[in-house]
Amino acid sequence: MTRLYFLGGEDVVKRDSKGINKKAFIDAGGAPVVLVFPWTAKSVDEADKYRKTMIDYFKELGASKIEIAEPSDSLEEIAEKINGSDLIYLPGGDAKILVERIKNAKVDNLLRKYSKVIIGNSAGALALCKDCILTKGKDNPVTTIISGFGLVDFSVEVHYDASKDEELKKLSTRRRIYAIPERRAVVYNNGNLSFIGDVYLFYGGKKTKC
Repeated sequence: MTRLYFLGGEDVVKRDSKGINKKAFIDAGGAPVVLVFPWTAKSVDEADKYRKTMIDYFKELGASKIEIAEPSDSLEEIAEKINGSDLIYLPGGDAKILVERIKNAKVDNLLRKYSKVIIGNSAGALALCKDCILTKGKDNPVTTIISGFGLVDFSVEVHYDASKDEELKKLSTRRRIYAIPERRAVVYNNGNLSFIGDVYLFYGGKKTKC
C-alpha cells in the first residue's frame, strides 16, 4: 500500500514539521528503516551537513535504522536498500538536481514500484509529481515545468503563499495543482487524499480550499 507525503517545506534544523513526519513514521510501522536520498545539494559539503542533520532527526523520531543512498552506489545496491526500507525520504534542495540524478541512475523506476511510505519535502514533493512545476522565485528566474517521477497525476506548489495565486491559476487550466504552505502536507493513499493544515487546490483556473 503506497502512501505519499507531500510536505510544503520544513526547516529540518528546527524540526518544525515533526508532527507530520511522526505520522508518516507511524504509517511505516512506528520504528521504520528509513532510506534517505541526499541528492538535492549542489556541493559535497552541503550534502554532508544535511546528512548528519537527517540522521539525528530520524533517530529522534524513532527510526530503527537509517540508510543513505549514495550517489556512488550501483543500481543493484540502491535497489537492495530500497527493498529493505519501510520509508523513503526525498529532501528539500534543488528539484532539478534531484530529478536529474534519480533519473540518470534509473532509480525513478524503483520509486514507482515502491509500495510503502515516501516523504517528499519541498523539492522531494515536487519531484514525485508527473509535472514538476518550478514557479518563478529567487531560485528560478522564470517558471519551468520539467518531467517528474510520475507517482501521481497532479502537481504541487511548495512554500506556497498567496502571491503565487495568479500564476497558479494560469498553470492550472490543464492540471490540478495542490498549493501547500510550509509546515503543511498532502497525504496520498492509493488514490485518496487527506490534508494536514490549510492546503489549496488550483484547477480550471480557480482556487478552492481543500
